Amino acid sequence: MLNVTIRRKAGQFGKLVRTSAMTRRTGSSYLPQLAGQRELGVTFIGHSSFFIQIGGRSLAIDPNFARWLVVLKRQKRPGVRLRDLPPLDLVLVSHAHFDHLHRPSLRAIARLTRRYCGQAPTILVPKNVGDIVARLGFSRIIEMEWWQEFSDDKLTITHTPSQHWGARMLRDFHRGFGGYVVRSAKQSIYHAGDTAYFDGFREIGKRLNPEVALMPIGAYHPEHFRNVHTSPEDALQGFLDLGSRYMVPMHYGTFRLSYEPFDEPLKRLRDAALKAGVSDHVLALEEGKTKIFK
Repeated sequence: MLNVTIRRKAGQFGKLVRTSAMTRRTGSSYLPQLAGQRELGVTFIGHSSFFIQIGGRSLAIDPNFARWLVVLKRQKRPGVRLRDLPPLDLVLVSHAHFDHLHRPSLRAIARLTRRYCGQAPTILVPKNVGDIVARLGFSRIIEMEWWQEFSDDKLTITHTPSQHWGARMLRDFHRGFGGYVVRSAKQSIYHAGDTAYFDGFREIGKRLNPEVALMPIGAYHPEHFRNVHTSPEDALQGFLDLGSRYMVPMHYGTFRLSYEPFDEPLKRLRDAALKAGVSDHVLALEEGKTKIFK
C-alpha cells in the first residue's frame, strides 16, 4: 500500500513538472515607479516577491528572479528586472524554502547595490537561517525571532509568527520562519510569508495594526496543503482578522507548486471578497506595476 501511495504521488508530481515545462512563460517586466518620501510604494515582482518603498527606504521581500525552481519552470516573468531595481537598503526573507530564499537572486541584489552606492544592503532572516545567506555579500545579517524588532532611524521591522515550517532540506527543522511588519512614521505593511490560517493573524493585528497586508492565496490543494498554506478564503479571513485596510494577494500565478487550477486562486479570492463586501479593499496587483499609497 505504501509503494502504491508513493507511486501515485510521484506520478502526480511528474505531471506537475511536465505541465510546467510545456507551458509557455508569459508576462512582461516594467520599470518600478518611485515613491515619494511620505508615500508607500508596493511593487509585486511575482510569487511572494515584492519591492517595497516606505519611509524613504527601499526593501525587497523574498526576492526570487529564478527562471526555474529546481525542476519547475517559472510560468510568469518577474514584473521587474533585477537590474532595474534601485539600490536597496534592506532585504527581508521569510524562511528558507527555495521559492522564498533564492541564493542567486540575493547574491545579485547584494552585488548590484554595492556597485551602485558602495555598500551592500542589510539582510533580515529568521533564526538559524543566517548560514544560508552568509557569503552572499550582504553588509550585515540579522537573525530574528518572533516579535523581535529591528530598527534604523526611519523604520521598525517586527518578525511575526506564522503557521508553516522552515527546513531548507529534509532534516534541518531547527530553522525559523514567519512574516514581517514594516513600519515607518506614516505607513505600515505586513508580509505574511508562507502560512496556514491561524489565530496569530488576530494577535498580529492587535499588536501591530498594519495598514496593508500581503497575503498568500495559492498552493492549497490537495486539502492537507492547508495545514501550511492559506486558501483564498482562509487568506481573506486572515485579512479580516488583522483589521488591515487593504489586502494584496501573493503566492499564486508564478510557480506550479500544487494541484488547483492555475487561475483559480484569484477567482476564488474575488468571489469571497464580493461575498464579504470588501472587494474595494482587495487589490490584485499586476506584476511590475507599482501601487502608490498616499
